[in-house]
Amino acid sequence: QVQLVESGGGLVQAGGSLRLSCVVSGRTINTVAMGWFRQASGKEREFVAAISWTSVNTYYEDHVKGRFTISRDNAKNTVYLQMNTLSLEDTAVYYCAGRPGLINAFSARATASYDYWGQGTQVTVSS
Repeated sequence: QVQLVESGGGLVQAGGSLRLSCVVSGRTINTVAMGWFRQASGKEREFVAAISWTSVNTYYEDHVKGRFTISRDNAKNTVYLQMNTLSLEDTAVYYCAGRPGLINAFSARATASYDYWGQGTQVTVSS
């Protein structure tokens, strides 16, 4: 059973930073593309960022480019999302997701592309 557990969420003031972590158990992530999605209250789940097996390729939603950085440590079976210059619009539950195999710019952004999902961690940005 593959499990993804996110951590690092919390309450932060606008302009602040948070670092989310996602630890995967049940299989190695060496051949798993990983992504982060978020879902604000009353809205659909949306793509945030994704990263290929070897970290060569990364993909970002336009509104987070330049502020968020996705990274991975395959030895620790962990994926990270560094979030800087947070704004009120970043408030959401953040989900980690995994997709065995390759990704491209299209599949990285589609929730249906991912087989594994975490339970989410709440990020709340206050003014």
